[in-house]
Amino acid sequence: MRRGWALFWLMALLLIAPLWGPSFAEEEQRPVVVLTFRGPLSGILVTYVENGIHRAVQTDAEAVLILLDTPGGSINLMHRLVQDIINSPVPVIVFVYPPGAHASSAGTFVTLAAHIAAMAPNTTIGAASPVGPSGEEISETLKRKIENTLVEDAEQLAKRRGEKAAEWARRAVLEAAAADAEEALDLGLIDLIAEDVPDLLQKVDGREVHGAFGTRTLHTAHAPLQESPLSPLEDFLNQIITPTLALLLITLGIQLIIAEFSQPGGYVAGIAGTIALLLGIYALGVLDANYTGLALILLAFVLFILDIKAPTHGVLTAGGVLAFIAGAALLFYQPFMEIPWVTILLLALFSAAFFTFVIAKVIQAQKRKPITGIEALIGEVAEARTDLNPTGLVYIEGLWQAEALDPPIPAGSKVRVVGYKGLRLYVRRLTEDEA
Repeated sequence: MRRGWALFWLMALLLIAPLWGPSFAEEEQRPVVVLTFRGPLSGILVTYVENGIHRAVQTDAEAVLILLDTPGGSINLMHRLVQDIINSPVPVIVFVYPPGAHASSAGTFVTLAAHIAAMAPNTTIGAASPVGPSGEEISETLKRKIENTLVEDAEQLAKRRGEKAAEWARRAVLEAAAADAEEALDLGLIDLIAEDVPDLLQKVDGREVHGAFGTRTLHTAHAPLQESPLSPLEDFLNQIITPTLALLLITLGIQLIIAEFSQPGGYVAGIAGTIALLLGIYALGVLDANYTGLALILLAFVLFILDIKAPTHGVLTAGGVLAFIAGAALLFYQPFMEIPWVTILLLALFSAAFFTFVIAKVIQAQKRKPITGIEALIGEVAEARTDLNPTGLVYIEGLWQAEALDPPIPAGSKVRVVGYKGLRLYVRRLTEDEA
């Protein structure tokens, strides 16, 4: 009897086991870590991707999915991110998404470095030729050196995708070639076109990828998504990590701090200036700024201050403007890092005007001898408490003996203090216009 019941339960388990199988498989399905990379390459975003890859390793994720939309950025940061992707212990899928997104300049290299590269419809990739710090043409010698390096990098990344892909990658650097999703797929630059993330994961499922992790077959069709957006702090810092805003923060911070020392009181300008300066310095560090440029900007402010105290004015201010312009131009002297020349010139002229007019007026006011006592009443309006014919009493911060210069003046009239002798005020009647 017992044996019969045992056989019965064994048969029952065998019959219903297939129903449990998918459920168990879903529970054991490894997640896909989703990262949203939107905006110019910055130290914050590159670190964000590095942390995402590390998180994927810790959670034994199936893959890392980067949703990419970038105009490009620093070559140094690009190389760092490309190396992170190539050496990732988990497969990295780069998806140029949503429709309308771009993988321009450095974004082209990031896409080519992916183990799986995909694009959504109506997206573009390419235009990776080098430019100067403000988008202008750079010298032929420098351009040739940069192009040689970028061409070699692009061809190495694209070579595994075929000769057409390698040739196009070369043209992307030398001729700023660009391609839409359909063209990129035809050239072999990407592996597939997907409408959205679920469509992408369905199409990637079952593909075999090779990398630092070895050879792996992806199982993404039913993989749970582990979205990992930027934290509020990372998002805020990423917004300020731009060359233009970094320069603006540095300039504003220095001006506010100097204004606080010139006219102490309230501490608002000093606190705001310190915060702006620290954020600007942080941005410079993340953006890998040239500190020779920063030194020239600081020299400019020193020259502005010295000009205020100099016996003759103008020469040091002119030198300060030139130092500021040179420093701002050198601050991010590498391709894809742009501070518009208009911004540099406006900030230089504003800084010169700030010190010439605002700070100079403050210092002049501090040097002016303070007016106190009876001398402070000159020019003020008083009221005659008695008839002034020519002497009598007036009220202004108390009763005073007064003598009218244009008597008689009846009591109750408004008069203006025009002088004094000892403790006696000299007054005159207010005209109709003054009254």
